[in-house]
Amino acid sequence: MKVTPYQIDALTELINIGVGRAAGMLNQIIEAHVYLQVPSIKIFSYAHLEQILNYVAATSLSVVRLAFKGSFSGTALLAFPPESASNLVNLLIGEESDISDLDSIRVGALTEVGNIVLNGVMGSMSNILHERLMYSIPVYIEDTIDHLLREDNLGADSAIILAETALHIEKLRIQGNIVLLFRVDLFNTLIKALEMM
Repeated sequence: MKVTPYQIDALTELINIGVGRAAGMLNQIIEAHVYLQVPSIKIFSYAHLEQILNYVAATSLSVVRLAFKGSFSGTALLAFPPESASNLVNLLIGEESDISDLDSIRVGALTEVGNIVLNGVMGSMSNILHERLMYSIPVYIEDTIDHLLREDNLGADSAIILAETALHIEKLRIQGNIVLLFRVDLFNTLIKALEMM
């Protein structure tokens, strides 16, 4: 799977636009300045799954999963380490929480943040590339990235895009990863659409 530096730059900018949109929406909900740093993009083939695990925590993560389909189909994941998820929930609901004991309100809060961020990213990709996408209802899961990626039953030739970004809310630093999963033929459709942009 060959991707040129130009294509990586274009993909980074595309995801960054979506992340910026999501930050603006979170800004209104949280009523505090939200800054999402420019994502660092890494692209892997599924055959090199072990490499991605060097970049993402091996522990159980708080993950919001959003399936999408259209010209390019796949799954988008927003994964938070437990401490980041706990900090974000505390900020959203205004009380201390233990991430090991998330109740439905806390799960709902994280799912909504995931929905905003993932829809911001995928919506921007869809709009800018003029490709129509349909989305499933986002689902909250607590699991390792390793298990989630293997559970997706992707073929060995599938593509994994890892966009690492940090969410800053005033002095609170919250780290999250956006992981996009594509079959390679659909990933190539995305790359061709980027070339025509």
